[in-house]
Amino acid sequence: MTSRSEPGRGLVLLLAVTCAVAVGNLYFPQAVGPLVAEGLGTDAAAAASVVTATQIGYTAGMVLLVPLGDRIRHRTLLVVFLSLSGLALLAAGCAPALGPLLAASGLVGLTTVAAQVVAPMAAGMVAPERRGAVLGTLLSGSTGGMLLSRTLGGVLGDRLGWRAPYLVAAALALLLAGVLAYAVPVTRPSPQAGRVPYRLFLLEPLRLLRTEPELRRSSFCQAMAFGAFSAAWTGAALLLTGPAYGLGASAVGLLALVGAVTMLCTPYAGRLVDRHGPGPVNGVCLLGVLAAAAVLAGGGTGGTGGLVALGAGTLLLDVAMQCGSVANQARVYAVRPDARSRLGTAYMTCAYLGGTAGSWAAVQLYAAFGWGSVCGLIALMAGAALVRLRRGSGPAEIPSRNGHTRAGAPSEKQEADPDDAKTTDERLLSAKTAATPTAIDIPAGTGPRGLGCPTRSR
Repeated sequence: MTSRSEPGRGLVLLLAVTCAVAVGNLYFPQAVGPLVAEGLGTDAAAAASVVTATQIGYTAGMVLLVPLGDRIRHRTLLVVFLSLSGLALLAAGCAPALGPLLAASGLVGLTTVAAQVVAPMAAGMVAPERRGAVLGTLLSGSTGGMLLSRTLGGVLGDRLGWRAPYLVAAALALLLAGVLAYAVPVTRPSPQAGRVPYRLFLLEPLRLLRTEPELRRSSFCQAMAFGAFSAAWTGAALLLTGPAYGLGASAVGLLALVGAVTMLCTPYAGRLVDRHGPGPVNGVCLLGVLAAAAVLAGGGTGGTGGLVALGAGTLLLDVAMQCGSVANQARVYAVRPDARSRLGTAYMTCAYLGGTAGSWAAVQLYAAFGWGSVCGLIALMAGAALVRLRRGSGPAEIPSRNGHTRAGAPSEKQEADPDDAKTTDERLLSAKTAATPTAIDIPAGTGPRGLGCPTRSR
């Protein structure tokens, strides 16, 4: 996907707001679950399935829809996804019973994948030396949407009923769809990606994981970091509501507010990535996760000191995980400019699998051995990521602001090797037609170096 009409600060902020709204649609239903149960006359467990339906839909959207960013113009996808999610939110807000609400919630999750379209689009619109800062700003928007949606959803639900958050979210999504239709520049998809059959296209993230070592390295590191993050929060909820503290679920929500600091840290982390490369920044962040495990261990003592340790540890862990994600995404999006959406699908899928594994393991360890074992799991996952990061260190480089190169990710400025001109899309097409392997003529500006080079198309 190519476009290099450099976005100004206003467009970057608009895209960050888009990420906030899209991500917020996944989290505000958590705050209104009890109100849904009361309003529809059902039990709390059944109402909680609304959140599950949304998450299942989101997972399906990640796999089935996000890769289309490499073959359909990003602006078109954003407008369509936001419009459909707005209509689905409207249907959810008007649902007369739990069944229609579950169906609408699944559609909300399926179509609210705009944030995963925005990131690869923005990565292709900016110069490599600005990519980290822009990705950090977008991640800050996603974090803000996750935090604020729960708070605002709860306030609106208490004041106006459970339908109000859905209707407000629908209005925001439809409004953003109209704004982005005019504000986002046109991007040009890869011609080769458009010729690959959809069935084979969906398998491409798996192929990229097999063939791209930098993608595997970044995906593993983020899976471990997000797994440690999920393990910490799953275990912390059990610890705070258990006999050591005897607090309610609201205490967990208050503790989660420390994540607001991440909104300020990720843009700065992005600038550090631009200055020093993703490798060093990622290494420091993983050391931060390791240090957080030691601090969190103090939370098992109980009392005021234990609460302070939990607060400090979760803050350090949250900042380290999110800032490390900026570094990993910067590395991933430099691997294949023509396949950024598919790369993002592979990367995010691995991250969520790591988070799921971390949560499951934390429950098992806490039940068997207590809080200390959860902290040990966090340290183990951080250590595994550090070993993988160090083993993967090689001569790969990305250009810095002063025109030199630095270690951390593949360079988009390097001269293209003629043997690399045949993209994975073209290999898939060759396999499908069973033709004798021959060189494929690639138009100027669409090879590995050209994919992502400037094209001013509006």
